[in-house]
Amino acid sequence: MGVGAKEALALDWSARLAERAQAYIPGGVNSPVRAYRSVGGSPVFAARGEGSRIFDVDGNEYVDYVMSYGPLILGHAYPEVVEALERTTRSGTTFGAPTEIEVEVAEEICAAVPSVEMVRLTNSGTEATMSAVRVARGYTGREKILKFEGNYHGHGDALLVSAGSGVATLGLPDSPGVTEGAAKDTAVAPYNDLDAVREVFSEIGEEIAAVIVEPVGGNMGCVPPEEGFLEGLREVASQYGSVLIFDEVMSGFRVARGGAQERYGVTPDMTCLGKVIGGGLPVGAFGGRAEIMEMVAPVGPVYQAGTLSGNPLAMAAGLATLKATAEPGFYERLEELGDRWKAGMTEAAEAGDHPYCVNGVGSMVSLFFTGGPVRDFSSAAASDTEAFKDFFWHMMSRGVYLAPSQYEAGFISAAHTEDEIDRAAEAAREWFASGGAG
Repeated sequence: MGVGAKEALALDWSARLAERAQAYIPGGVNSPVRAYRSVGGSPVFAARGEGSRIFDVDGNEYVDYVMSYGPLILGHAYPEVVEALERTTRSGTTFGAPTEIEVEVAEEICAAVPSVEMVRLTNSGTEATMSAVRVARGYTGREKILKFEGNYHGHGDALLVSAGSGVATLGLPDSPGVTEGAAKDTAVAPYNDLDAVREVFSEIGEEIAAVIVEPVGGNMGCVPPEEGFLEGLREVASQYGSVLIFDEVMSGFRVARGGAQERYGVTPDMTCLGKVIGGGLPVGAFGGRAEIMEMVAPVGPVYQAGTLSGNPLAMAAGLATLKATAEPGFYERLEELGDRWKAGMTEAAEAGDHPYCVNGVGSMVSLFFTGGPVRDFSSAAASDTEAFKDFFWHMMSRGVYLAPSQYEAGFISAAHTEDEIDRAAEAAREWFASGGAG
């Protein structure tokens, strides 16, 4: 089925662009998961987006459940975001000087996210996580950090140990180029395993500067925290005087306005943000308690800087997005769409005999090709990736655009409709009912 479904799509110009790109860009892509290595074929080259839809250079139209891997919570080309960008561009794109809109975005973040009393804006989630870890080390005077298998915190050296997402998709080992010295202070535990966390702390707890975690796993597929997991991390970190960092680059302003910490009622010491707060433009941020953030230069001794940090374009798009998400009923509507997706995919999978597990938190969703539950990286990695490959191309042939990896969460936007959710479920039911791959 997979080859036929793939051939049913007209991707001639995408294939030509892929060939051109490979001559000048490693693998022809500027982020590895876009290369389609795990699903085969040439990547789809996007031409434009509109609402819930994406259109490729060959004229194919898809309902988009990637949403640029999370930022486009309002959908593509949301009018207020486009208008804000056009208006801001006419005044100048960057100044290397403070602007009022940076202050407005910072105020929105601090008002919405429970842990954030002060915030520093960056240009990417990777910058945000690297900086948060550095600040935590400066604040505690310690060097070691604890992270979790399958959690991806950007491509900073110390955080590329046991990372999920593209690293898992491509089947890569911990990245060459990361020195033993850079990785030696990073301890790793299984996600959702408090006993393992307590064991690590019993051995080296007095040396751990920070625990960094995706409070909702999104880079091994969507994996929710089990009851008590985040609460347990909070307790252990407090007991040992370690800084608890929630990497909410993906979940911030996505699973609730105040992120996973609002949804689950657990407040970390520091938070990393990205994606939604830039409205589709490059952005990141890290923040937390004032006493910790006052370690950051120029107030404190921990240095962090960025020429384009807080640039007017990203701030304009982000502010327009954050104001739209503040409208009454916004997150309730996303919750309803996410529940509809999960129910539809569950019903679709039950039409066949292939093992499956449907996970979701609000508008973050995943369908795993393994019997559940999927609660950590090991259970996610048990997925049948050949089945996913076949399913991916079937869905694409039905006009449903998914991330080309079993280990990437899917995203629903406010622009999606109930009918589009139902049609995705119907396309999935066709695949499962026909027996799927293998």
